[in-house]
Amino acid sequence: MSPTPAQGLSDAIRKVRRERVAVVAFLTAGFPSRDHFRADLEALASEADVVEIGVPFTDPMADGVTIQRSSLAALAQGVSLHWIIDTLKSMPPLKAKLVFMGYLNPMLAYGLEQLAADAAQAGICGFIVPDLPIEESADFERAIAPHGLAMIRMVTPVTPAARLQQLCSSAQGFVYAVSMTGTTGHSVGDSAGLPQETLDYLDKVRKLSPVPVCAGFGIREHKQVAALDAHVDGVVVGSAVIEAMEKGASTVELLRKLRGS
Repeated sequence: MSPTPAQGLSDAIRKVRRERVAVVAFLTAGFPSRDHFRADLEALASEADVVEIGVPFTDPMADGVTIQRSSLAALAQGVSLHWIIDTLKSMPPLKAKLVFMGYLNPMLAYGLEQLAADAAQAGICGFIVPDLPIEESADFERAIAPHGLAMIRMVTPVTPAARLQQLCSSAQGFVYAVSMTGTTGHSVGDSAGLPQETLDYLDKVRKLSPVPVCAGFGIREHKQVAALDAHVDGVVVGSAVIEAMEKGASTVELLRKLRGS
């Protein structure tokens, strides 16, 4: 029996982890150009192990100004969840695993059962939904379960111990461990390295989680990835990718430098 998309996502990260930290790269669908989305996604997927496809939304509450800016620019070009899924369905399979990162309103408007079916057909392995708390996620989980898609949980350094246990125990695909409080776009740590409390927190999450743990928010440089190597299975890079795209720089080169290759 072939693995579910959720299990395949976990397995892919674990396979990479045997040699190095996995790289999860984020891009906002349709940014900077809707016409170039296919090419941008193919380039990123050629170098990343997992790609988070950001669904543009008017109020991306977990994101800093860089991703907010990209989201508004994509919306101005008419990018929608329907358009993203239709585009993905028309593309050949990619090397990287794909997940959706987005907010609940567009997904509810699409219809959860239809979204789950269409996302699975489009090659999506799972969903990250920052504004969907676990207490309200039952309908979403029921919709994606028949298709074997992952409900990827987010945890933070200030998540209470009992809640951290609950989130980790129910996670699928991977756990998204937010590396610091606040929004995306800032840099985690400083010239002296990553705070010990951050590393201790990540160790705790990894101990609790039955699936791989990927750290996100503020990861921009290889030295940060090197510091995280012993504490996580993967790293998520988002704002740095968007900023490179804004400058017309190579996202492939960015990810190679991040890995130190």
